[in-house]
Amino acid sequence: MLLSVLAIAVGFVLLIWGADRFIAGAAALAQDLGVPKLLVGLTVVGLGTSAPEMFVAAVAALQGKSGLAIGNAIGSNVTNIALILGVTALVTPLVVNSSVLKRELPVLSVVCIGAFVLMWDRQLDRADGVVLLVALIAVLVWMARMAKVGAPLAAGDDLAVDVPEQAPMGRAILWTVVGLILLPLSSQLLVWGAVNVANTFGISDLVIGLTIVALGTSLPELAASVAGALKGEPEIALGNVLGSNLFNLLVVLAMPAWLSPGLVDAAVLTRDMPVMLALTALMFLMCAGWRGRGQITRIEGSLLLVAFVGYETLLLISG
Repeated sequence: MLLSVLAIAVGFVLLIWGADRFIAGAAALAQDLGVPKLLVGLTVVGLGTSAPEMFVAAVAALQGKSGLAIGNAIGSNVTNIALILGVTALVTPLVVNSSVLKRELPVLSVVCIGAFVLMWDRQLDRADGVVLLVALIAVLVWMARMAKVGAPLAAGDDLAVDVPEQAPMGRAILWTVVGLILLPLSSQLLVWGAVNVANTFGISDLVIGLTIVALGTSLPELAASVAGALKGEPEIALGNVLGSNLFNLLVVLAMPAWLSPGLVDAAVLTRDMPVMLALTALMFLMCAGWRGRGQITRIEGSLLLVAFVGYETLLLISG
């Protein structure tokens, strides 16, 4: 048991650090090769921020633990909204840009509903994976067009702007290789530890993915959001959440669809997806503003945290 917990802790540390090194190395390498910065931001950096969830989902799916993979995708989205926005709003209220309401929240809402519809038949197969891939390409093209015309993109701020600085070719290759080695190895270690803990306590792979794994893979977003709030840039939190949630559904959820197609646990449709949809709708209402200017206040942040604790408690009770 102790070894399994240690494997989870070490796996999380190496996973997060490996993802950071991979993004830095791959982005620098792409720039050294003359790839436009916008394209680097939308692909390497944008998709790279979901690398922890993506690799964990891929490893879990390859081991036939599709429940853990699906739980990781959905649980990360719940954690992003309820925990990350909740904590950040407590640090400082989040003022919402009008473009978020007009473009990005509707896009995220459509993707959330679309993912729910895809799994409605309790099947997540390769055909669903193709739909998710097409949707991903469409979202990336949309983001690129918005960025080119100079339209502000909250969800794309960290994707199209925050690109790591260029580095010498040798160093860029080194960090890319280090990241590519660490990501699958740390994911393997994490999944092994998580599955062992689940088996020890009789908890399903789905619940482990929704709780421990989802929380751990969301730590980078939590750290970045709180740091941004402390620096007087709380809008970073909303950008992180919108971007991460989009990629979790379009990329991470595609991993079990491609690598381990099969049945979806009924609880996903009756409990977890409805919670995710409800929190997304609640975030939309908070951003629209109950009265006047849209913002997520400290009171609303507290409400989100209560919802997070309540959901995690429900998961642990239901097992």
